[in-house]
Formats: sequence, structure tokens, C-alpha cells
Amino acid sequence: MPRLFTALEIPRDAALSLSLLRGGLIGARWIDVENYHITLRFFGDVEGHMADEIANALDRIRRPEFMLNLSGVGAFGSKKPHSIYAGVAPSSDLFALQAEIERICQRLGLSADPRKFTPHVTLARLKNVRADDVAFYLSSRGNFATVPFRVGRFVLMSSRDSVGGGPYVIEEAWPLQSRRQAPPIHISAQRTF
Repeated sequence: MPRLFTALEIPRDAALSLSLLRGGLIGARWIDVENYHITLRFFGDVEGHMADEIANALDRIRRPEFMLNLSGVGAFGSKKPHSIYAGVAPSSDLFALQAEIERICQRLGLSADPRKFTPHVTLARLKNVRADDVAFYLSSRGNFATVPFRVGRFVLMSSRDSVGGGPYVIEEAWPLQSRRQAPPIHISAQRTF
């Protein structure tokens, strides 16, 4: 049974910029560069028939492509930090896409995601790291930002049982509409669920 989520991929140049943030924090388990992504909606472990229903419903999304950039770094878990992330600059297009995916999930009868959507790219998972060390790491990298990049599609990704941080497989991809062209044709990878 695959663990599924929708996500935005991080282009190569932005991923290389993110990779420069690796290191300098003992107890951090750094995410592999090829596994960087922005999660839009986490579904969890999903049976095959529900995975097909989710993918079929996502086929109906017609959103425009948009520009996005990563900005700043932070940590989740203020008193006991458990992960380091790169932030995402505010984007109404990103929030609109995520909200539409969430509405689709609700129509399929899936429980609402209990967490507030906080777009980010997880850089490292932390274990037994002192909050002071995390604060020092963050303060020394607080001015991080990437050049804006175009978001031309969103994907359905799966992960198999692991300790976290991948490996991830793109199960299916949906292009966003060019602001200059007719609606694109659906792109589908072979589903493995």
C-alpha cells in the first residue's frame, strides 16, 4: 500500500541552492537533493482503489502555471526542533492550487488535513538536537532565497516504508495551464499502486 501525497517538484537550480544549506548541524539527517519537494496534500497509506479515485479527481484541476521562489529557513518544533526547512515566499496561486486539491479530497470523503498548510521544503530531520544549536544554524542562514522559478505542473508522489525523506516516486503528473496557450493535455506516468 503506497503512501501518497501531491507535491511540487523543485527545479535543479533551486535544488542546488538548497543543497548549499546542508551541514553545520550535528544530529541533522539531511534530505537527499533529489527528494526535495513542496508537499501540497498528504494522503497517507492509501488502498489502490482510493489512489485511483484521487488521481481521477485530480485530472479535473485546471489552474494556471505560476512563479514561485524559496525564501528563508526555519524549524518545526520550537522547544524540541524536529526538522529544518526552507520557506516559500507567499503565493496566491500556490494557495489556490492547494485549496482546490483539499476540496477534492473532501468531496472524496477523505478527512480534512488537520495541519494548516505551511508551504516549505524539508531540508533535514533532527534527532536530539539542542534548540540553541538550531537557532544558531538558522540565524547564520536566514537570508537564504532562490531566484523565482516557474511551476508548470504538480505531481502525485509515493514513498515506500523508510525512515523518512524518500525515496519518492512520481506516480502521475498534471501540467498547469500556460497563461499563453490552450489547456494542456494530461500527462500520466504508469501507476504502481
